[in-house]
Amino acid sequence: MTDYKKMIEEFEAEEKAKREQARKQSDMVNNPAHYNKSGIECIDAIAAATGEGFEYYLQGNILKYLWRYRYKNGSEDLKKAQWYLSRLIEEVEGCYDSDS
Repeated sequence: MTDYKKMIEEFEAEEKAKREQARKQSDMVNNPAHYNKSGIECIDAIAAATGEGFEYYLQGNILKYLWRYRYKNGSEDLKKAQWYLSRLIEEVEGCYDSDS
């Protein structure tokens, strides 16, 4: 019975570590703390500063993360590219869509 209990405890500890790692990765993709100072998100400041050029900024970041994912951060970089693509879609939705 002791071996079984030990196996369960080890399994639970591993699962907890996996959940914590997933949470940290998610935060690094969706809301990294180092990009939010004084309640201002860095991405919002960049959007305000670049105006119409913001689309190109987003495109550049998508390309950067797709370019480097195999050599630097793997799937985390792909998730970042996905985040920037989602933001680009939000920015341009309806702007370039044809009526046909």
